[in-house]
Amino acid sequence: MPTPSLDTTAHLTVRVGCRLVYEPAIPTAALLCLRVRLNEHQTLIGESLAFAGGRLASPTYTDPHGNTVNRIVLPAGRTEIIHDAIVTVSPGLDNFNHSGARAVSPENLPDEVLRYTLPSRYCDFDRLLQFAWDHFAHIEPGRARVQAISDWLHANIEYRFGSGSPDLTAWDIIQRGHGVCRDFAHMIIALCRALNMPARYVVGHLPDIGYTDPGTPMDFHAYAEVYLEGGWFTIDPRYNVPRIGRVTVSRGLDAVNCAFTTSYGSVPLRYFEVWAYQVPAGAVKIGDPIDLSLRLDGTPVIRR
Repeated sequence: MPTPSLDTTAHLTVRVGCRLVYEPAIPTAALLCLRVRLNEHQTLIGESLAFAGGRLASPTYTDPHGNTVNRIVLPAGRTEIIHDAIVTVSPGLDNFNHSGARAVSPENLPDEVLRYTLPSRYCDFDRLLQFAWDHFAHIEPGRARVQAISDWLHANIEYRFGSGSPDLTAWDIIQRGHGVCRDFAHMIIALCRALNMPARYVVGHLPDIGYTDPGTPMDFHAYAEVYLEGGWFTIDPRYNVPRIGRVTVSRGLDAVNCAFTTSYGSVPLRYFEVWAYQVPAGAVKIGDPIDLSLRLDGTPVIRR
C-alpha cells in the first residue's frame, strides 16, 4: 500500500468507544481498562464511562504500567457499559522519523524498562530462543531487526478473524500458523525479548485513516512497542505498515495487563460493540448516537 501524503501540522479528530453488556448470575467484582491514555500523540477532547440500568460505584486507580483502571461490582443480571471518547490525534505515521534506531545493550537500559525484557504469560520467549537467534541474529540489532521480525510474522502467520483464544502463547501461535492481532503482538514481543530488545504490549483503537476499510467489524486492536535508542517505537506485524491515528488505551507485559475487562467470577458477555472512526472536528459530542454516515476514514485518501 502506498504511503499516504498529508499535512502533518493539522490534527485529526476521532471518536472511539465501546458498548459491553454483561449478565452475571450473582454480584461479581471486575476491573475495567477502557479509558484513553494521554500522551504526546493524542489529546482527549471528551470522555464518558456510563453504566446503563443503574448507578455503579467505579473508583479508579493507576496500575503499575500507568493504565487507568475502574473497579466495579457488577450486580446480578444485565449491566450495560458504554465508553465514549473524542480524541484529536497526530496525522503523522507511526515513528515517522526514527527508522534507523539502534538497539540498547541490556546493561544500559533504564531501570523501568528492564521488566519488559522478561518472559511473561503469553510471551514465552524461553521456548523461542533458538528460533529467534536462528532466524534474526544475522540482522543488525535495532530497527532493522525488529522490522525483519515483523516482516517474517506478516508473511508466515495467517491473520484469521475470530481465531483468538485466551490460552494460546506466542510459541503456540507460531506452531499453529494463524492468529488474531493479540497473537501477532505476543509473537513480536516474545521474539524481540528473546533477542534482548525490550518490548511491551499495547491495546487501543485504530481507525482506518489513510487505509481501506478491511470490512471486518470494528474492534480493539493490539500491537507492540519496542524500546530502542530514542525511546519506544510502534511495531504492528498484523498490518506491517505505518498507520495513522492510533488511540492508546493500555500498555503492559502482555494481554494479562491490558484486558478490557477482568472479572473475579463468571460474567457472560452478551453484547460487544466497538467504534473507532475519524469524524469532522466539532461534528459530534459525547453521548451522540453512533453515526457512521459522518465517518471520514476507511479510504486511502486522508479526508479533512
